[in-house]
Amino acid sequence: MCGIAGWLGAPPLDDDEQGRVQGLLSHRGPDDEGRFVDAAAGVGLLHRRLSIIDLSPLGHQPMPNEDSSVVLCFNGEIYNFAELRPELEAKGHVFRSRTDSEVLLHGWEEWGEAVLERVRGMFAFAIWDGRRKALTLARDPMGIKPLFLWWSTGGRLAFASELKAFLGLTGFSARPDLVALRQFLEFSFVSDLERTSLEGVRKLPPGHVLTVTAEDVAAGRRPRPRPYFAPPRVERSQEGEWSLDARADRLFATLSEVVGQHLVADVPVGLLLSGGLDSSVVAALARRLGPVRTLSMGFAESGLDERPFGRAVSEHLGTDHEEVVIRPEEIVGGVEEAAWYVDDLFGDWGVVTTMLLYRKCREAGVKVVLVGEGSDEVFGGYPDFASAGGAEAEGLGAFRRGLRLYRWFSGRRWGPELLPLVRLVKELDAEGGDPFSTVRLFETRHQLPSNYNMKVDRASMAASVEARVPFLDRRVAEEGFRAPREMLLRDGTNKFLLRHMAERHGLLPKETTRRPKLGGSIAASW
Repeated sequence: MCGIAGWLGAPPLDDDEQGRVQGLLSHRGPDDEGRFVDAAAGVGLLHRRLSIIDLSPLGHQPMPNEDSSVVLCFNGEIYNFAELRPELEAKGHVFRSRTDSEVLLHGWEEWGEAVLERVRGMFAFAIWDGRRKALTLARDPMGIKPLFLWWSTGGRLAFASELKAFLGLTGFSARPDLVALRQFLEFSFVSDLERTSLEGVRKLPPGHVLTVTAEDVAAGRRPRPRPYFAPPRVERSQEGEWSLDARADRLFATLSEVVGQHLVADVPVGLLLSGGLDSSVVAALARRLGPVRTLSMGFAESGLDERPFGRAVSEHLGTDHEEVVIRPEEIVGGVEEAAWYVDDLFGDWGVVTTMLLYRKCREAGVKVVLVGEGSDEVFGGYPDFASAGGAEAEGLGAFRRGLRLYRWFSGRRWGPELLPLVRLVKELDAEGGDPFSTVRLFETRHQLPSNYNMKVDRASMAASVEARVPFLDRRVAEEGFRAPREMLLRDGTNKFLLRHMAERHGLLPKETTRRPKLGGSIAASW
């Protein structure tokens, strides 16, 4: 896990600017820093490293290939790197390190942009191909890792892992984006796929790739990002390979493989265990592979305390368990600090408590944590799936279903984002095919990357901790996308397929698989 930044076009960043940008991203990578600059080509790559795989200097970035014609600046993890490496070695590629980064680098040499269809992981990366004089930026399919873009008035493209990095650039002026502000006031997050809270700064959308050449920049062209990932369509048959049991078995096999790969690291790994379904499933699968260290959180002097549930699951699984207590005075002291690290419009108090939790993980010596985020969005765990995407919504028009979705996200507020949301619902209807799929596309494509993933990324990176999300691995997400509504919402039970899988394979007791979500990002009594 790292912080990346860079540019293509004139004028180049001077040493002071490069230092300021890297300093603003230092929390994302306190272990090492590096720079690659080709002044003649007008390109530069900046990196801050959080060492996770191969802690030696061989993992230093930006990372060149053998003749330095291709250079990689990478943030994230490639979980199937051990499977891809022998294939690349058989094709003649020579490796100098044990890193997943070098597998991505050689994979790009061998397959080009098609490597995006082969890698499984969370990532945002930049690759400079000196032979083509082309800079390529890519972001993982589920938007786990962020990547921001800014075109200067002079035509230079700059990119970075966080918005605040642009403050280090001479000539950058931070002005609010009023449309983003409106979305924040209505939804508590910026729902647009590309827009950010700063005027002129854009997000690279999840599952997209952008290639810009030196010629593009010189000519004043601004190429658009291109999608390389689309969620698979729902497969409705309930017989044979698509029966409930068959889907549960396939999901179990996929999750088992994914969790196993997510445990690979050269530093201590832990699991955040709330005692709810999602984190408990991850813990149970991890425990089948060996000893597991789990951590649970509770709020002091309040009724919002997950520790008893986490403790019960830990005792059932036999994990090495620790409990973390968050106190009111820590929240008060953490609000201003959280605003700096989040650096975008964001209305979830949970980022403060989550940041404190990750910090306590780091103090306990844990540098990598597995978390259960993403399951609700992929497997239908929120009330909006039942209200705006349930069976009764089939007969409603797009406007009424858009109105339901708007009311769910905006609460008691009404504003001008209603009609844009209705138009978006119509677009997602055509792609998803039914109201449930429409809600899931909105949740996974808009809410997840711009809200929940942002909270996990900023909170964990603020503590220099890597958070891994097995439910958002492309392989797991695709299993969820293929499942029809009737296998996810059944008899008033949400995430039915996931619960059925856990019970069918004896992962957890029924009091855990059927326990409702506790919810709440902060103790209401505070």
